[in-house]
Amino acid sequence: MSRVLVLNMGMKSIRSIIFDESGEKLDSYALPLTTQLNEEQVMQDPNEWWEKARIVVRASLKNRIGQPIDYITITASSSCLVYVDNSGNALDRCIMVSDKRARAEAEEIRQCPAFSKVLEKTGLEMDACLMLPKILWVKNHQPDKFAKTAKFLSPNDFLIWKITGHYVTDSMNAQKYHYDLKENDYPKELLQSLGIPREKLPEVQEPGTLIGEISRQAAEELGICGKAKVVISTYDAICSFFGSGASREGEASDASGTVTAFRAYTEKTNLKQTRKVYTQPFSNLKMKIVGGSNNLGGGLIEWVKQCYYLKEQYPYEVMEKEAGEVMPGAGGLVFLPYLLGERAPIWDNNARGVFFGLERTHTRKDMTRAVFESTGFIDLDMIRAIEETGVEIGTIKLSGGLARNLLVAQIKADITGRVVEILEDFETTAIGAAMLALTAQGVCADMKEAAGRFVKVRMSINPNERKNRNYQQIYKLYQESYRKMKGLFEERMEMLDRIYSTREIAIENL
Repeated sequence: MSRVLVLNMGMKSIRSIIFDESGEKLDSYALPLTTQLNEEQVMQDPNEWWEKARIVVRASLKNRIGQPIDYITITASSSCLVYVDNSGNALDRCIMVSDKRARAEAEEIRQCPAFSKVLEKTGLEMDACLMLPKILWVKNHQPDKFAKTAKFLSPNDFLIWKITGHYVTDSMNAQKYHYDLKENDYPKELLQSLGIPREKLPEVQEPGTLIGEISRQAAEELGICGKAKVVISTYDAICSFFGSGASREGEASDASGTVTAFRAYTEKTNLKQTRKVYTQPFSNLKMKIVGGSNNLGGGLIEWVKQCYYLKEQYPYEVMEKEAGEVMPGAGGLVFLPYLLGERAPIWDNNARGVFFGLERTHTRKDMTRAVFESTGFIDLDMIRAIEETGVEIGTIKLSGGLARNLLVAQIKADITGRVVEILEDFETTAIGAAMLALTAQGVCADMKEAAGRFVKVRMSINPNERKNRNYQQIYKLYQESYRKMKGLFEERMEMLDRIYSTREIAIENL
């Protein structure tokens, strides 16, 4: 019976989870991570990742003494930049995906003549959340560290280096550097124009590739006996999609941890181009994944807890109860959920959160209800963007921490008009990574067989037709509120640049 250990690092925690090949979760352990942020910057310490990785792996193995781990795979957030020296030491804190400091660099790249060809080939617009603008920011603002950098890496790549000594990334993570999947290469002409040496980027392999065995030093630090094989998977949003079991035309996965990753399965070949969402082909599986991730999903609920419910003994239960006492529409209160700007599908770094329609009679109950409803509008935005490509969205498979909130699940069904299936195990990211590793190594015949072993539906929630009709009207106001304020968001950012200095605070999570 093969065993696979998944090291899963999200935005707010790092977890070690052990599965056997039948899909049974044997053990797990998790620790929180610290994030530093200000108006523009969102950062984590790679040294903290490795320090806590050693703790969580050892803790998850505590009851597995003498039982070897056959495979190890790692999954973490994408578009987060770690830069290391020749010894593999991080030269600074990791620039996280929601970090917006590279806005000027993103615009600089857009104006670069070589970028037009890259855009035509990849269909991926340039944005401050992606890797090349972040690297260019390092070059422009930290030239000494840029010169000392041996490799620019994602969190996946950094942790793989720590356990194998190899600098390697997967092709899905490489897309965040505008890697061309058809030509299997980084954009050489664009890199040359930007003064970014190709050799500073990691080697690219397909998800499921066997990288090698865990190094002796890493095995000792992590407490792993035997010669576990290290298999590269990919970043968390893609892993969570596979871990949801979505495998039929139009089935969608909503994995709402700190962020919401919303993607759909399709076997259609002639999809229309849109720059709102990604289309990611898996030729070996004869399918595509269409969708993307935003900046905050379940993180919105954490924010509400920190603002209004810290004194409650059971804050999440109280939040759900109070929001459930409020009628749909929250008494005319609409919440725009862009607390950290937004990625897919609006791609607006300047956007911020707004309560629109706030009245004297509104209470924290109404505000909580409005935030809950915004998570459904996030899904509907993604559905509209995905359907522009020609994919028709059917059932939504819901997982992640936010899936524990049944009221949110019902709201998502009512707003989208789709059946929402809540999965038995919310750890779809780790499950998907395990499925990829075991399938690639021949332990499972294919991903559908792996899904049959690993994925089970706990309950299905049907939409309420009357509420859906009402929510369609509220959604129009939600959309119009953003459109009308888009210019004001830009003015606000310009004002902040003029009157405020940079402040940094540490928070519990995102």
